[in-house]
Amino acid sequence: MERPIVAIDVGTTKICTLVGEVGENGDLRVIGVGVVAAQGLYKSEITDVEEAAEAIGRAVQRAEQVSGHTVTEAYVGIGGGHISSQNSRGVVAIGKGDRPIDRDDIDRAMESALAITLPHNRRVIHCSPREFIVDGHDGVKNPLGLMGFRLEVEAHIITGAGTSIQNIIHCVEMNEIEVVRLVAQPLASAEAVLTEEEKTMGVVMIDIGAGTTDLAICVGGSPWETQVLRVGGNQLTRDIAVGLRTPLATAEDLKVRYAHAAPETIDEDEKIEITTFGDGGRSTVSRRTLCGVLGARMEEMLELIAREVKRSGFGGLLAAGVVITGGTANLRGIRDVAAELLQLPVRIGMPRRLRGLTETISSPAYATSVGLLLWGMRERAGTMERGPRAARRGTWYRRLADWLKVFLPRG
Repeated sequence: MERPIVAIDVGTTKICTLVGEVGENGDLRVIGVGVVAAQGLYKSEITDVEEAAEAIGRAVQRAEQVSGHTVTEAYVGIGGGHISSQNSRGVVAIGKGDRPIDRDDIDRAMESALAITLPHNRRVIHCSPREFIVDGHDGVKNPLGLMGFRLEVEAHIITGAGTSIQNIIHCVEMNEIEVVRLVAQPLASAEAVLTEEEKTMGVVMIDIGAGTTDLAICVGGSPWETQVLRVGGNQLTRDIAVGLRTPLATAEDLKVRYAHAAPETIDEDEKIEITTFGDGGRSTVSRRTLCGVLGARMEEMLELIAREVKRSGFGGLLAAGVVITGGTANLRGIRDVAAELLQLPVRIGMPRRLRGLTETISSPAYATSVGLLLWGMRERAGTMERGPRAARRGTWYRRLADWLKVFLPRG
């Protein structure tokens, strides 16, 4: 039997390990789930290696117990405010126009696009072709076999801080698990919740996690902008805790049970009982007051997202609108508030294309975890068509060359 696909999503508040296997009809079935509270992390970045490695190990162990498989390798999500992206163009000569474009030509064009200047602590995580241009004719998705003199590629490059990248790899490898691929969390979430039509028509995926918010703008079927903002659902919880003078655990519970992104829709007379600091123990407050505290911050976060979308220059190309996912997507009223503020159609993104143990992970909070599994399935299918995978260990340039295979058109 083919070895299972394993995903490890290292987030701010939880670490999730999923084990999946591909059925004969090509569908993905989840056979193992392990979720534990995150330790040693802040806004998706490692702050304590020992604690983070131990938490990863516990999540993996739980997934192993459920699936009956021993995890030796995994696709690992990487996030945090250090993630950024840029676009680059690569150009190569084909010859005299008397032969078709082959894979070597595409490889050379991608290598040319990668010839960018990076600060000493930045490393390339992904480089994906957005479109190819043959002799000035743009919009080419697959240049293989076309005749031409000149091949250009518009590439989307995602980079991260080298130390942050090495830290997460080290924590996973401390559990004797090999990192098959690092996948930027925005791309993993997009893989789980976006449809091909949405990516073609133009869409922005917003994954609002606990510590960070991931943005991925796709146009024409490819990513054009990827970004991670240092804001998330924890800000909402902290605002409730400060505004109502209540412990953080209580504030989180109140957010889940009673919060609404549109406080004006809540009855003024509705009251809720809360636990507060001090000797009083418990008190009664208006639910609208709670929602007002949270609603102001939610609006501020959405305005920040709107500014980033406008800054990207793609705001007018988003015919498919907005897909919101991540744990904060479960907040009541967030879809309507986002649609009004962003002036775009909005839907809540749920993980798709799964079978098996899906009860726990059928939630926007697990979009990244599911996306990592789907990424692995898609890459494995591409690898099988192209033959054995190149050596996984070595320099970052060798790793990147291998990673590029999943994006290149298939012959």
